[in-house]
Amino acid sequence: KKLLESAIANAENNDKADIDSLVVKSIIVNQGMRLKRMKPRARGRADRIIKPSCHIEIILSDQEK
Repeated sequence: KKLLESAIANAENNDKADIDSLVVKSIIVNQGMRLKRMKPRARGRADRIIKPSCHIEIILSDQEK
């Protein structure tokens, strides 16, 4: 929801597009960086926690009639 609202606001302010004629052309989701964290365990050991992230790209275009 936030991504779509941001894309609409960017199209309106940067490209002077009419927000009523915008349609979603494509949405692409790719893997992002993985954050590696440590979780303490018993007897001085530690487990690795991997926190994945993603890159989301949304492309808007004017409605073609």
